[in-house]
Amino acid sequence: MLALAAVHALPPREITRLLVADLDLALGRLDVGRGHRRHTLHLEDLTYRLAAEWLTERHRRWPHSTNPHLLVSQQTALDANHPSVGVRTLRGACPSLELSLWQLREDRILDEACLTADLST
Repeated sequence: MLALAAVHALPPREITRLLVADLDLALGRLDVGRGHRRHTLHLEDLTYRLAAEWLTERHRRWPHSTNPHLLVSQQTALDANHPSVGVRTLRGACPSLELSLWQLREDRILDEACLTADLST
């Protein structure tokens, strides 16, 4: 989740709605739903490795989970209603982090804007 916010500038709500089926490790991409549209992220090495490790860990912890969401918690993994994790759960996953996911996302957007700014004017 940190890489999705800090590297790919995904907002927390989009992160919570991701499905396992949205992740295609063979092609190294993640399809993100945005309303009725889809946005494809091409995963760089770090996010690809973290996603692969998470899928392995998810299956190790909850091998019988049928929850379609990519991110699950101890409470949501085996819930028959297949809820997504909440934004609060994401916040609580890294209590020592000094920045929120929103701040990481904003920092990434600002960094990209600075790198691509037209300084000739």
